[in-house]
Amino acid sequence: MAATEPIDIIELGVDDAQAGLALSTEAGWNQNEADWRFFLSKGAVFGLRDGDRLVASAALLPYSAGNAWISMVLVTTDFRRRGIATKLVDACLDLATRRGLTSWLDATPAGAAVYGPLGFTPTLQLRRLRLQKPQGPTVTRPLSAGNLDALAARDGSAMGFDRSTLLSEFSARPGSRIVSDDRAMALVRNGRTARHIGPLLADRADQALALADAIVNSETGPWLIDAVHSQEEFLNGLVQLGWNIERPFQRMRFGRPTAPPAQLPFAVAGPEFG
Repeated sequence: MAATEPIDIIELGVDDAQAGLALSTEAGWNQNEADWRFFLSKGAVFGLRDGDRLVASAALLPYSAGNAWISMVLVTTDFRRRGIATKLVDACLDLATRRGLTSWLDATPAGAAVYGPLGFTPTLQLRRLRLQKPQGPTVTRPLSAGNLDALAARDGSAMGFDRSTLLSEFSARPGSRIVSDDRAMALVRNGRTARHIGPLLADRADQALALADAIVNSETGPWLIDAVHSQEEFLNGLVQLGWNIERPFQRMRFGRPTAPPAQLPFAVAGPEFG
């Protein structure tokens, strides 16, 4: 495809999960095929093909109370700098506008520079951390099994809207578990390259930190967590425990404000899910 050729956007289907996974794998992201199947079955995923090859994507995932998440904005290396990502995000925004949805996304610094001129407003910041060293189980006390309904209720309070469908799907996957300890609760699931902790909710930073530490000492890593930057005590505690900050994300909103969260989470479900 030449740079001057028109961009023919298509909507993808569930059969495109492996093609989408190839895009996110090329980018080094942590999504697995189950993540792609969730986007393709529960949301709207737009893409661009070059012949039979999927070369770009962007997804709109509707949530409750008039909210939606934009993510999986990917363009393969040899098709970048042609305006394709902007066109795909525009397709997501057009659909969200027709449905009356407020759109959210978690952007890298480079992405934030693109989304700002499109009308996105910055909100909170995130930091992605990795604990690379695989650790064998060392914890002596068992973690309690968490309750999906309780997790969904606390997550809804932290987000300002309900995400029961997402959390139910996550928790039903092989290798997933919900754990709780001392008023802290988290969901743990498999990714392509690492286990992911989040959302993680607690009353206090020391509770959140103790739960995160207990999780990584009860399984084999490596690990990823997306911490809320303003939760400084929690974030600094992770670094002291050996976690390394990989990159920042900027949460941004397009459209009218919606219900504010009652209490921020300590870690989120991931930049692709919010």
